[in-house]
Amino acid sequence: MKTLTLANIYELQGLKEEALEIYKEILKKDPSNSDAKIAIRRLSGMRKKFLNVNTQMKGFFLKLDSEVEFNEFERWLLKLWN
Repeated sequence: MKTLTLANIYELQGLKEEALEIYKEILKKDPSNSDAKIAIRRLSGMRKKFLNVNTQMKGFFLKLDSEVEFNEFERWLLKLWN
C-alpha cells in the first residue's frame, strides 16, 4: 500500500525517485492532499538542483576504503546540503 508514510521512509533512506512516484500517485487519488503537493515540490526542486550529482559520486562512495576518503565524502555531503 502506497502511503505518505512509505514515501517518507523512502525519502529518508535516500530513495528520492521512489518517494516522488508515491507522492504523485497519492496526489492523483487525492488532489487536495497538501502533504503530497509539498513533497512533490520539494523533491522536484531537489532533482533539478542536483541533477547527475548522485551518479557522479556513486562510484566514489562505493569504493570508499579509507577513513580519509570517508571524511572527504562526508564533507562533500555537508557542502551539498548547506
